[in-house]
Amino acid sequence: MTLQQLHYLVALDDHRHFGRAAAACGVAQPTLTVQVRRLEEDLEVELFDRRELPVTPTPAGRSLIAQARNVLREAGQLQAMVDELRTGLSGTFRIGIIPTLAPYLLPLFLPAFADRYPNVRLVIDERKTSRILKSLKRGDLDLGILVTPVDPAQYEEVALFQERFLAYLHPGHPLWDRKQLLRDDLRDRSLWVLSEGHCFREQTLSFCDRPSAAGHQNVLYESGSIETLKHLVRKGSGMTLVPELSVVADDPHVRRFKAPEPVRQVSLVARRPFARRKVLEALAASIRQAVPRTGSKRVEVLPLS
Repeated sequence: MTLQQLHYLVALDDHRHFGRAAAACGVAQPTLTVQVRRLEEDLEVELFDRRELPVTPTPAGRSLIAQARNVLREAGQLQAMVDELRTGLSGTFRIGIIPTLAPYLLPLFLPAFADRYPNVRLVIDERKTSRILKSLKRGDLDLGILVTPVDPAQYEEVALFQERFLAYLHPGHPLWDRKQLLRDDLRDRSLWVLSEGHCFREQTLSFCDRPSAAGHQNVLYESGSIETLKHLVRKGSGMTLVPELSVVADDPHVRRFKAPEPVRQVSLVARRPFARRKVLEALAASIRQAVPRTGSKRVEVLPLS
């Protein structure tokens, strides 16, 4: 059994087609077919059911493929450690970031990081939290920038900053004249909210339990964009909750909460064990330096569910 055979095995599981798997591996189809068959002969077990298309792993194949992914990931980590020791901070890193952070956080640190580390190539993909965690587990991503906590047994967290929740109000809202709000001020208030799958939505629901369309009983709308929610408030009615990085300092629609202010914990997340420590430390330092620090020290981290 070789690492190359394991690469072919995983590629065939990903593509469920010998031709496409071979193309993904950069080899001719007969080469991949022969190597997979040879592995099956060596192990004396059938790994794929070839009787129908797409080909599917057998029960034994599924178990072996899952372990093959772990072996390949660890081999990649080992090679990355060697490269890092030899050349310093360099290489390609695949990063997932949640949609409620991406448009606001990336512009703060990404240009400076790219200029400072020209030998580092970042491939950044905007995904919801559940997809980031699954991709980290499969090895499709190296790092995630998301809201924590997550499962500490599987993932390592590097805390970056705490981002405050702010109320965003239409001028006609009953709370408009308040300079600061209490959590109880939102009791029995209706809000515009994000759609399911966004962790910011889950935290909003833990803060306020009436996620209707800001009081419009004949409308049911859940957005996938913080900016859409803000436009609905500015141009229409009602209120919503937004993350602090999404607003400018002098936005008249914003109201802070009295201490303890509600916050979410933003972290870098990697699957354990993560060997490429230099990029982890460099990214964390760049993000912490770029994020403005505002508000009081008394905060309350909202749960994810």
